[in-house]
Amino acid sequence: MPSVFKRHSMRAFVAGFLALGLSMMSPTQAAYPDKPIRVVVAFAPGSSTDIVARALGQHLSAALGQPVVIENKPGAGGNIGTVQVARAAPDGYTLLMHSVAYAVNPSLFSKAGYDPNTDLAAVAMAAVTPNILYVHPDVKATTLKELAALARRDNLSYASSGNGTTTHLGAELLFRNLLQVQVQHVPHQPAAAATAVVSGQVPIGSTSMPPVVQLAKAGKVRPIALMSLRRSAALPEVPTVQELGYPGFEANTWFAMFAPAGTPREILELLNAEVNKVLLQKSLNDQFAALSLEVSRMDRPALSAYVRGEVLKWGQVVRQTGATVD
Repeated sequence: MPSVFKRHSMRAFVAGFLALGLSMMSPTQAAYPDKPIRVVVAFAPGSSTDIVARALGQHLSAALGQPVVIENKPGAGGNIGTVQVARAAPDGYTLLMHSVAYAVNPSLFSKAGYDPNTDLAAVAMAAVTPNILYVHPDVKATTLKELAALARRDNLSYASSGNGTTTHLGAELLFRNLLQVQVQHVPHQPAAAATAVVSGQVPIGSTSMPPVVQLAKAGKVRPIALMSLRRSAALPEVPTVQELGYPGFEANTWFAMFAPAGTPREILELLNAEVNKVLLQKSLNDQFAALSLEVSRMDRPALSAYVRGEVLKWGQVVRQTGATVD
């Protein structure tokens, strides 16, 4: 009898403990996700950020068992979409996909509308890609040196992926500080920048690689240099700015997911784990590699620290170049 009594007592204790644990969990945490998840992309359809978000969203939807709906909210260098997500309910159902501009904008805009270290929480890194400098085929320059010489003779302009992006700041640092030439900046929506160069509206482009790779292979633009420390397998013949005499020059674009501050830690950790699992899938890696996107997996503490470092780094570049958008 005592042993039977002990078994029944233990079962009652375990059952009570589990019930208490479940009662302490919020309905959102216990059931998450039980409805579609909205991912706000801070840039226009067809941008590199959009390409990453849609590829990731498709795989993440299968992993989570709920639709992942992509919603583009471009404007103000990505600030409009960012502020919208920062103000959203912190329940894991509204997320943000942004680029490195997330870390740049608070130092570039007098009123970006958000604090990158406190208003949103890091969820997961997705990918990184070099920025690339290229020209319309009619431009009489095939090297960086020739382009600099041309810029000293003619009034040239370049299209970037928008104010505050590293495609803007990297080009400013390269042209103004290193090459010491004046080239007029013409900001575009990310997907439109490459199109502006192809159509001849702007002679020079400075964007991330995904919109450019196929255009370069088709001869619609001529790559000049990569703003990375090593060459890319997608366009292996294109030299880096570092190779061309400027050691350490690097201006990459990364893509990461964020959530409103206050989102439950359990949800953030779940999303981070699922994104990192998705990033191991060969089909996604192949899809990214074809566009010169390199998968980048980080846990949340590492990503938070990385973003803080990027905020400091690009703040220094803004001050060094004197770049402004206001």
